[in-house]
Amino acid sequence: MTEPDHPSGHGTTRRRLLFGGAAAGLGAAVAVTTDRVALAASAPQPTPDTTGLNGAVTYAFHGEHQSGIATPVTAYASFIALDLNTGVDRGALARLMRVLSDDAARLMEGRGALADTEPELAQTPAGLTVTFGFGPRFVSVAGGAAPSWLAPLPAFDIDDLDPAFNDGDLLLLIAADDPVTVAHAARMLLKDSRSFASVRWRQDGFRRAYGSEVSGTTMRNLFGQVDGTTNPEPGTSEFDAAVWNRSGWLDGGTSLVLRRTRLDLDTWDEVDPTGRSFSVGRRISDGAPLTGEREGDEPDFEATTESGHTVISPVSHIARARPVNPDEVIFRRGYNYDVPPSGDGVSESGLLFASYQADVTRQFLPIQQRLAEADLLNTWTTPIGSAVFAIPPGCSEGGFIGDTLLG
Repeated sequence: MTEPDHPSGHGTTRRRLLFGGAAAGLGAAVAVTTDRVALAASAPQPTPDTTGLNGAVTYAFHGEHQSGIATPVTAYASFIALDLNTGVDRGALARLMRVLSDDAARLMEGRGALADTEPELAQTPAGLTVTFGFGPRFVSVAGGAAPSWLAPLPAFDIDDLDPAFNDGDLLLLIAADDPVTVAHAARMLLKDSRSFASVRWRQDGFRRAYGSEVSGTTMRNLFGQVDGTTNPEPGTSEFDAAVWNRSGWLDGGTSLVLRRTRLDLDTWDEVDPTGRSFSVGRRISDGAPLTGEREGDEPDFEATTESGHTVISPVSHIARARPVNPDEVIFRRGYNYDVPPSGDGVSESGLLFASYQADVTRQFLPIQQRLAEADLLNTWTTPIGSAVFAIPPGCSEGGFIGDTLLG
C-alpha cells in the first residue's frame, strides 16, 4: 500500500520524517564536531611530562672495557649464543666483528645500523649496551691462545643441563631499559651475523622496570630473595681486581659464566617465611642477615642461639657462597626468566645468573663447588644451562671488538 502524496507540501510522509530527521541530525553532528575542533585548537596544549623518562640515555661503546659490565644494570637483557658456520675462517671472523661493532656503536648512540630497515626503533636507546663474548671454538678459529678456564664447567651433581642452553661460539648480550630496543638491536645484529653463524640459543631475562624502585636497590629473584647484596661496586679497586683480566689479548676484558637455574616456585610456595629465611641465611622480607638489622650488615656466622646452634646455618646459601679466601670474589648481574610451563606446574621460572670475574677457575669454581656440595636452596633450584665465554676488552674508534685477537 502506498502513501498519498501531498502536493501542497504541508503533509508529512514517513520518508520525509526519516530523511529529514537524518539530515537534521547530520547537520547538528557536523556543527558540534566543528565547534569541538575549533575549541580544541584554541585550547592550551598540555606539555608532555618527561619526568623519569630515560629513553634517551646512552652509554659509550668505545673504550678500554666493553659496555654492559660496569655500566648501570638495565631492566631487560637478551643473551644470544651463535655457532659459527662451517668454513668461517680467521678473516671472516674479523669482518664479522667489524660489522657487528659498527652496528652496536650506532645502535647504542640511538642511530639506526647501516641498512637498518626500521631506524625509527633505534631512536630510543634506553641505556642500550651490547657486549660480545667468545667461546673456545671462536678463539681456536681466530688462531689465538685460549685461557685454561675457557671451557665447559666441570659436571656438578646438582646439574640437569639441557644442551639447548649450553656453550656457544659467539655471545651477543643485548641489554636496555626497553624491550623494544632490545628486540630491535637483536634483530639488526642477527641479520648481519647470518652469513657467518646461526643461533644456538637465546635466553631473555628481566628485572624490575626502570623507575619502579629506587636506583641502586638490590634485585629480587622470583623466590622473592634479595640477590646480589655483596657485589663489588663498579669503579672501585675491589671491582677492578675481581673483574678485569690483565693477560694477553684479554687485557682489559673479563670472563662470563652464564648459569640458567630453574626455580621450583610450586614447592617453594609451601615453605613459610621462617623456613625461607633460614635456607637463605637472610630475612626474605628485607634481605638483612639473620644476625643483623639491615641488608648491608655483615653476617655473624659464629653467633649462636640459646640452644647452642648457629643463628645462620652452615649450609644456608650465604654461608656456602661466602668467600673462603680473598680470591673468591665475583661480580654478578642476574636476570629473572619466566616462560610458559611445559608440564602441569603453574610456572617455569628461574634465574639467569651472569657472573663476571678475571679467572673462572680461581674465583668462580670454588664457590660453585661448595654450593653444589651443600646448599639448602638446592632443594628448590636446578641448574639447567651453563656456558663460559671470554669477554674481550673494548675497542677504540676505528677498531672493533676482538681486534686484540684478530687484528
